[in-house]
Amino acid sequence: MLLNMKDILKTASEHNFAIPAFNVSDYSMFKGIMDSCEKTESPIIIEVHPLEMEFTGTWLIDAIISRGRQSAVPVCLHLDHCSDYGTFVKAIRAGFTSVMFDGSSLPFEDNIAGAKRIVELAHPVDVSVEAELGTIGSTDNQSEAGADQIIYTKVEDAVKFVEATGVDTLAIAIGTSHGLYPAGMIPKLRLDILQDIKAHVSIPLVLHGGSNNSDEEIGQAVKLGINKINISSDIKAAYYDQMRETLKDLSLREPNILQPYCIEAMQDVVEHKLELFQTIGKARLY
Repeated sequence: MLLNMKDILKTASEHNFAIPAFNVSDYSMFKGIMDSCEKTESPIIIEVHPLEMEFTGTWLIDAIISRGRQSAVPVCLHLDHCSDYGTFVKAIRAGFTSVMFDGSSLPFEDNIAGAKRIVELAHPVDVSVEAELGTIGSTDNQSEAGADQIIYTKVEDAVKFVEATGVDTLAIAIGTSHGLYPAGMIPKLRLDILQDIKAHVSIPLVLHGGSNNSDEEIGQAVKLGINKINISSDIKAAYYDQMRETLKDLSLREPNILQPYCIEAMQDVVEHKLELFQTIGKARLY
């Protein structure tokens, strides 16, 4: 079943679990994720970044929507990190059920104005809107854009922002970064900030940069109220690390022979995240 973000996270918030949002730009990755989620009866958010949509065109989007509608598990199709109005229009027309306005680098009032404009565009057609307050770090130039310095979300700003914009979900900054952390870099999540915001904001909270963080901290973040966690680098690293290994056999050339090894390696990560986020079996709640 295909749902918007508001509806898929309402249940997650009520039952205190998180749903992974996996970024895909490849059909075999999408297929592997869906196979794992259907096997484990787990709701799922499929994310596509504007650069990923530019790379694949909307044909992959059509495939995601088709399988999502036919699936027995709840599926949300979400446009990740976007600030271009024309891209929002294109995504909504293509069938996305949720979009994210990223105005985190803008002055506070401009971020409010931008998010409000996208809410006015999306809500009349039952498309949910996520926004971001504070900044997420970046560890390399391959991952999604991030800031050189993490600016933690302030609880008073979160309250004002949600009231002023009407967004359905809010991504908060508590110390994560996009990409994979380099050796020796150990992030420390400000779980105290999460607790404070959760106590004052009623909509579901989102954690970006969820790859490569310690299971202990991520597990705690779920218990304290995070309902959506973005995962991109972790699954792509598993997929392509296995592809490099498999391609050492120079006789292999057929995708249907090569890709199952990569999908299986990625699925190990996918299913670990589903277990960590307490998502497994939760499709029965919808």
